[in-house]
Amino acid sequence: MASSKDFSKRELVLPVYLPSFLFSTAEFGIVPSIPATVFLFTEDLATAGLITGLLMIGRLVADLPAAKLIDFLGERKAMILAAATGAIGILPSLFAFNLFMLGAGVFLVGAGSAVFGLARLSWMTEHVPIAIRARALSVLGGMFRAGSFVGPTLAAAIIAIFSVKAVYFLPLVLCSAAVVILLFAKGGEDVAKNSSSLKETLLVARREGKKLATLGVASSILSALRGTRMIGLPLIAVALTIPTEQASLIIGIAGALDFAMFYLSGQIMDRFGRSFAAVPTLFGLGLAHLIVGIAVDANTFLLLALLMSVANGIGSGVIMVLGADLAPPDKRSEFLASYRLLVDFGDAAAPLVLAPMVLAVGLTGAMAGFGILGCVGAGLMYKYIPRYAVTPDKKP
Repeated sequence: MASSKDFSKRELVLPVYLPSFLFSTAEFGIVPSIPATVFLFTEDLATAGLITGLLMIGRLVADLPAAKLIDFLGERKAMILAAATGAIGILPSLFAFNLFMLGAGVFLVGAGSAVFGLARLSWMTEHVPIAIRARALSVLGGMFRAGSFVGPTLAAAIIAIFSVKAVYFLPLVLCSAAVVILLFAKGGEDVAKNSSSLKETLLVARREGKKLATLGVASSILSALRGTRMIGLPLIAVALTIPTEQASLIIGIAGALDFAMFYLSGQIMDRFGRSFAAVPTLFGLGLAHLIVGIAVDANTFLLLALLMSVANGIGSGVIMVLGADLAPPDKRSEFLASYRLLVDFGDAAAPLVLAPMVLAVGLTGAMAGFGILGCVGAGLMYKYIPRYAVTPDKKP
């Protein structure tokens, strides 16, 4: 690993940042359109939430096998394979004539996202100096947020010009572009490793159980709230009968605000400590979930989306930073696979829990339930994260 003086974040643009932006744009671009596509087959909010949630479930299913795949192929080749999976995997959704085909394509994009995310995080943990880790990873978080702005905005234009189904060309085109960039990008070489077994991954998880049971669970709660935000906003738009292209544009505008805050988050984490970003983002998202009832038309829907973006933007990259901080050098991929499994479990559980809650107490009540969970997560982050980040280059 290079020292922070010798390392420039510009070295990460082609091997990490740009492909991440493209993959994120593809992923976020289809999310607002999934509920509307489901409504072409059945007008049921719970089913729409479940099909949208297959994106997160695909990530969850792929998390543990991802560590073995990354050890076998190396981080860069794993990212190429994951991006190719996103491009090819969306084809069933693109040509779907039933809910099964639609869900299968969404699931495969989620599975590709899991491998891509773990490989990228493992590569950056290996190559980025710890003194600038939070800033480098917050820029990576910013690529997600840029995608959350550009993706829905592109989707809104595609829907206005063509149709809702045409949005599914985004992953096909953008993930293919990511593959091409990764094939020709120069960066740090993959570190050769013996392929890990599932048993070895589980043993590492047991060894590092205290980390996973505290900060891992707190990160899982944060991921769950981000998942309900990702799914809940399109569902609220459908419930308010806001046109799909207008809802996509509003979500894109909120994503721009989210994106604008990413570097501030990295500065906060490197200068003051991880808790100064993690606690406010969890508390803020929890509060925003509790007050989703304020959205009664397009204007108040925009206000709600902006409030969620402010809360989410404060914690840009915090889950990745905590994972990188906690990962033991000798078993990095194995630990990160378990950590990502917890994080993606929260993400995947969100739609599975949200759907029956919507049936039982309505969408507003279901979102409020997750808001209470967010406050619990904020308490865990406050208790278990050290107040200040300590790095070799700078101590508080």
